[in-house]
Amino acid sequence: MYTNFIYFILAILIYATYQPAEQPGLPWWDAAFAATGLILGFALFSRWSYVRVNDLATRSGHLAADHRFSVVSARQAIMAIILFAILIHGLGLPAYGHSLAVFRILPTLLALIFLLLFLGLLVIVWSCAHGSYQRLYAPQVRQSAYLLGNVRMAVPIIIPWLLISIIADIIFALPFDQPKKLLSSTEGQVGYFLLFLVVVAVFAPAVIQRLWGCRPLDNRFYRERIHALCRQAGIRYRNILYWPIFGGRMLTAGVMGVVHHFRYILVTESLLQTLTPEEIDAVIAHEIGHVQRHHLLYYMLFMAGFMLLSFAVNDLVIFVILYAKPLYRFMISLGITQDTVVTTIFSLVFFSAFLLYFRFLFGYFMRNFERQADVYVYTLFNSARPMISTFQKITAASGQSPDKPNWHHFSIRERIGYLLKCEQDPRWITRHNRKVRHSLIAYAIGLLAIGLIGYQLNYGRAGQTIGTHFLEEIVVQEIEDHPQDARLYSLLGDIKYNQTDYRAAVNAYEAALDFDALNAQVLNNLAWLYATCEDEQIRNPPRALNLARRAVALEPDAAHILDTLAESYFINGDRPAAIQYAHKALEAADGPKDHYRRQLERFQRVIHQP
Repeated sequence: MYTNFIYFILAILIYATYQPAEQPGLPWWDAAFAATGLILGFALFSRWSYVRVNDLATRSGHLAADHRFSVVSARQAIMAIILFAILIHGLGLPAYGHSLAVFRILPTLLALIFLLLFLGLLVIVWSCAHGSYQRLYAPQVRQSAYLLGNVRMAVPIIIPWLLISIIADIIFALPFDQPKKLLSSTEGQVGYFLLFLVVVAVFAPAVIQRLWGCRPLDNRFYRERIHALCRQAGIRYRNILYWPIFGGRMLTAGVMGVVHHFRYILVTESLLQTLTPEEIDAVIAHEIGHVQRHHLLYYMLFMAGFMLLSFAVNDLVIFVILYAKPLYRFMISLGITQDTVVTTIFSLVFFSAFLLYFRFLFGYFMRNFERQADVYVYTLFNSARPMISTFQKITAASGQSPDKPNWHHFSIRERIGYLLKCEQDPRWITRHNRKVRHSLIAYAIGLLAIGLIGYQLNYGRAGQTIGTHFLEEIVVQEIEDHPQDARLYSLLGDIKYNQTDYRAAVNAYEAALDFDALNAQVLNNLAWLYATCEDEQIRNPPRALNLARRAVALEPDAAHILDTLAESYFINGDRPAAIQYAHKALEAADGPKDHYRRQLERFQRVIHQP
């Protein structure tokens, strides 16, 4: 389930980071033909890969084939992600849908179609994998049950994303500007996601258990036994359910729900048929441990933490991208547009960060949470021997090696080994709980530090500096490509002025006027700089007055340009003219008038001095 979670999150990110071109690069039939060919090739390769797994099982035995099955399954899922990225970013398939009105009104509908396309790629893998899975692990599991089991595990990921996207579509479709502005801001998006995350965590289990086809446990003996164990632990729940995952033939159990009104305890039929009552008690104690140690709440924290991490380093990543000039220039030389280059590199960085975060940091906590749930058995029982024998039965039933690695669980042998150490010395229980507690404290401190960094990058001086450098890099690169574009020189002048690099600002504004002498804004900005610059060597009052007059001639009703002319007259010693145009600027101002009023008062004070 957790692996499918990561796969679908990556697919959503791949689609979300796609920026459609104004015109698709290929005719739709060419794009459709190419996409069909790629999907067919992927299907054939998947089929061939699992045939080789079956051949290996015949030649080398179960353990070798088991390892190969895991490798091929992971590889084909990754290939499905890569193929999906090619279909989205390479062929630009969504661009063909954006031209339709229904998808412009409801963009989530188009996104859902492509997410179902990704699900279809995974279904191809699962269909090809079933024969090997059946041969290696579960000969009684039919292909329909295997496929349905995998699809049902994906549903809890798709549904929340679908709801959050539909609500956003509705907000943008309504004729209210304030909600749109809030949701368009980074803060609004983060807040909306966190709010929705809480709502989903609370209410989603009630929906998920129905989508999975769960039903109330009707075995009275085990129902009463599980209920008694939960009551002993002080755990409340909504219901105890059969979990029909893969036809109910997996030896597993689970718990979902952060609040007891929507908390469900899940058990499979195979678990009840295979384990002894004492072993089932141990399994339920393990699930109770997850609840008592608040692991589900911590998982929400980790999701929020990744959002905070993304928010914090977003601008920094873009800044680094721009300074990766060799790669940047190489991609542009291939004919790829600048926007596509930035989007592609940013997406790769973001995907890598996502994989590293969940594979290693999230995986670290998951493994240790599972171990913490294992040792929680000692809270309810004197011995974990039934838990150890359960692990041994799981190994025998699955046919997998007890040393098989798992990114979100310790291996069966490692879990058994730790429980045996706890049997001999209970201090190992305290040690592990202390390790988890210290790890969570370290994570919280790191999260706080990242939050402060994010605030500085987005609102502090560091963020302004990065943003300015980012914009300057773009402008300079654009000037190299369009050396006669006056607007670019004007923008560069604004950047240099804000950096107090006044001489560079003058040069940029003068260059802009060389290519567009009738640009009122450039005339005004340069006039203001010549009239007010704190560097006396750059001040040029006569030139300022000349430029300001030309700017007013082009835009005679612009308050800020009239203000610049007033300042220019003042600096040239013509006080009456300064007061005259200061009055005009004050009258012309549509917005706040404080600045213009202060200017007029300053000029009047000077002229009335003896």
